[in-house]
Amino acid sequence: MYTVELKPKAEKFVEAQITKVQRQLTNKMEALATNPRPRNSKLLHTKEKVYHVYSGDYRIIYQVQDDKRLVMVAKVGHRKDIYRRLGD
Repeated sequence: MYTVELKPKAEKFVEAQITKVQRQLTNKMEALATNPRPRNSKLLHTKEKVYHVYSGDYRIIYQVQDDKRLVMVAKVGHRKDIYRRLGD
């Protein structure tokens, strides 16, 4: 079992959403604790080995630290602009 932690920007984004979207995103992130690389996750081609997973119209971008058994959620955002601001 992995621990899932959110960076402050990701947490702020989730908290700003309506309850239905918050629940959807939270459920998807909690599922990463048991399987940090689900079938629908994809490795983004970066040196940091960042993954992303879909959750409806939203994307969750995260790193897996196997040695610490940690999933660090770096960004959460709408699919239309999450990749444009990936370096933030």
